[in-house]
Amino acid sequence: MVATGTPDLHRARLAVTTIFALNGAAFASLFARLPELQREQHLSDGGLGLILLTAALALMVAQPIAGGLAVRNGSRPLTVAGGVGYLAGLALPALAPSQLTFALAILVLSAANGALDVSMNAQAIALERRHERHIFASFHGAFSFGAMGGAGAGALAAHAGLAPQTHLAIVAAVLLTILLAVRGALLPASADAQPEGPRLARPSRALAALGALAFCALMAEGSVTDWSAILLDRETEAGPAVAALGLAAFSLTMGIGRLSADPLTERFGRVAVIRAGGVLGAAGLTLALAGGSAAPGIAGFALMGAGIAGTFPLALVAASSQGSVAAPSLAAVATTGYAGFIAGPALIGLLSDATSLPTALSLIVVLCLAITVLAQAARARGGEAGRTPRT
Repeated sequence: MVATGTPDLHRARLAVTTIFALNGAAFASLFARLPELQREQHLSDGGLGLILLTAALALMVAQPIAGGLAVRNGSRPLTVAGGVGYLAGLALPALAPSQLTFALAILVLSAANGALDVSMNAQAIALERRHERHIFASFHGAFSFGAMGGAGAGALAAHAGLAPQTHLAIVAAVLLTILLAVRGALLPASADAQPEGPRLARPSRALAALGALAFCALMAEGSVTDWSAILLDRETEAGPAVAALGLAAFSLTMGIGRLSADPLTERFGRVAVIRAGGVLGAAGLTLALAGGSAAPGIAGFALMGAGIAGTFPLALVAASSQGSVAAPSLAAVATTGYAGFIAGPALIGLLSDATSLPTALSLIVVLCLAITVLAQAARARGGEAGRTPRT
């Protein structure tokens, strides 16, 4: 791996960082207003969970297709197309006149986001391979900071009484304008296009283990993203504005944790970083569930964000070294992970209907502990140039 240090590489890194941040801002903007949308649609926790489950199916179909397209055509055109589709449709769930159209809107957004996620991660891997240091997790940090901004803006919008429809339409217009402004600085399609390369990753025990690690990490992240505001709103009587701060705190520490993951990995290695994070994540969520008021709940979500921040990006880095080209392996692990991200919150909704939301979220504490067991799957391999921890 060689550092180029050229201005074009710096511009490409800034562009990819921006797109990760836009994705996070869009996602959190929608889910920060989810309690209001749930009430407007008269959905139970189980009903909302089933809608999120259909979205998981759309994402699971979209991501492997996106991985094959990224191999054939390069990740740049798919990044732009996926981003435009995702942002252009951001306000659709808020505009939906019925539960059916609400479900369809969530499904379409999930498919577009699946394509964007695989392609932007392929861009990030291509950039890391041209850089002298670990930088991949920093892109996921940008996603988290974008999510923090989106959640914070959502809290302000809710406090000001701005309707979700208006708020999300404004967010979509602003983010789409930024995306179109930076798209020209992305690495060209030739940087990672391999028309003769494999379209799908070859199944292996290593990829299956990394997929399980990604599944646990993103089921935990997705459950907190989807249900943290609802938990604080309902269990602490915090109200929509304060309740949204739980997601904002979680996103803030996720961002800081992901910025820290690259240097920590160089110092201690991926396995140690992931294991320690799983323990901290379990402790943080336990605090959030036991708090009984908004302050410890927000603090607990912040600790959890710091703990699990690096798990998914480090699993993707490990996956990118599994095959001759990165995109199919990335897609395989990302698909498994995002199945947890979407299907996990659906399961939480169903369990909440049967028990209670705090009891349902206790399952995520168990998954955080499972991360510590699965961490070994992300160990560095001999073919990873420049990927050994410092001593």
